[in-house]
Amino acid sequence: MSGMSKPRLWPAFVLEPLARVDAEARAFLASAPSRHPDRKVITVLVTAALCLTAQHYVAMSDTLVPLARTLRSLGLGAAADWLTATMWSGPDAQLHRLTWWATVSLLAYVAVPAAVVRYAFGEAPRDYGVKLAGAFRDWWVYVVMFSVAGPLIVLFSAEAGFQETYPFYHLAPGERPGANLGLWEALYFAQFFGVEFFFRGFLLHGTRQRFGAYAIFVMMVPYCMLHFQKPLPECLASIVGAVVLGFMSLRTRSIWMGTAIHVSVAASMDLASLWRQGFLP
Repeated sequence: MSGMSKPRLWPAFVLEPLARVDAEARAFLASAPSRHPDRKVITVLVTAALCLTAQHYVAMSDTLVPLARTLRSLGLGAAADWLTATMWSGPDAQLHRLTWWATVSLLAYVAVPAAVVRYAFGEAPRDYGVKLAGAFRDWWVYVVMFSVAGPLIVLFSAEAGFQETYPFYHLAPGERPGANLGLWEALYFAQFFGVEFFFRGFLLHGTRQRFGAYAIFVMMVPYCMLHFQKPLPECLASIVGAVVLGFMSLRTRSIWMGTAIHVSVAASMDLASLWRQGFLP
């Protein structure tokens, strides 16, 4: 019986959902609307490009100095002084910079795409993966993913580049994990919902009507590029992660378990790095 179950598992688990998505795409391509410019795909991809540009050029802490300079040139010296003092002075300055990054990221990854879905397409965000129905189906896949990622995290956490990167909230020598680190982790985890909604929701489901299952690879490219400033092993792993999580989003039409694995891996990376640096027993 075990020998017979394997052939059935592959078609039922992998091939059937991919065939369903491709059938939907073929039906669209055979319809009259497909012979006109695909405004939906154009809107999704242009919006994605603009949101990623904003996330890079506005959210990053090294853009705050030019922003303060621009405010000063506009005669907004008081605003520039407040920005400089908030982001670079005082014991909570690091947390303020990271909060800025997380806030801008959530606006770019969630607020803008959700507005496009609702007001430009007249659709609901739940159709882009934000639904609980079926979210925990095939939960064992994520257990397998984490069982593979966990040992690799422990292994690579010994590298200096890993410890220099994680956690993003850097503890000073002798400092113990406290409220600021906890607040940052909460923001960090919320940001991963944004990442999943943007890539495995908005980009993937916004283009699958045109590209079918190949929408996974359309989404994979910018997701990999998002990791260019991360350690090389993580960047390479993002390619595999994008394909697997993209497939699972197409299969379940939900991003919630993808968010769960993302948060679990990120938390493990931060804990492993803190442990290696001696901040945890």
